Amino acid sequence: MTALLETIEIESAPNPTAAVIWMHGLGADGNDFVPIVNELDLTGAPAIRFIFPHAPLRPVTINNGHVMRAWYDVSFGTLEGRSRKADERGVRDSQAQIGQLIAREQGRKISSKNIVLAGFSQGGAIALQTGLRHPEPLAGVMALSTYLPLAESFAQEAAPANAKTSVFMAHGTHDPVVPYAMGNASSVRLQQAGYPVEWHEYPMQHSVCLEEIADIGHWLGKVLA
Repeated sequence: MTALLETIEIESAPNPTAAVIWMHGLGADGNDFVPIVNELDLTGAPAIRFIFPHAPLRPVTINNGHVMRAWYDVSFGTLEGRSRKADERGVRDSQAQIGQLIAREQGRKISSKNIVLAGFSQGGAIALQTGLRHPEPLAGVMALSTYLPLAESFAQEAAPANAKTSVFMAHGTHDPVVPYAMGNASSVRLQQAGYPVEWHEYPMQHSVCLEEIADIGHWLGKVLA
């Protein structure tokens, strides 16, 4: 078993009964989304432990092999390098590491039904990969500015326990990094498979906006109520 990922933890109140495991994007680290916790309106939500893991350091092909925090490598695919391909082994390794963090929360007396997996960009891809394949029911999956990775194996690997789990997906309509069409196609695919997807889009690039933060707070309050 690999070592547990290093994390930053913030508790919205003492003795949390719910947890949000929130993964950052490529090249960032766990600090990236820490400031958003204080901006969330969590009225009516239980005490939440927010967990921000740091992805492992690895060379990233599309960034000239520079070593940075990444949940998986991304290489140039077909179409003369215009498409990008996620490294399956890296995706599955990160899935296993987030599974360890879920297990740790369960060991701290938080039920899987009160755990949300969240992430931005690469982190959102890992939230979808892990959450919808997880064998025990989760409270929800939040995927921001991202897409469903390893889609070709999804139908065979999706876990019945999370077939009706709430999925919050959000995307910028002007995203130059993960094109809007990729996120929207993943949302449609999940809806067609029966998942209750709450889709949001905003006139922004590859980022997070205030309206989105308000929508995230509302959704978290709903799935963790």
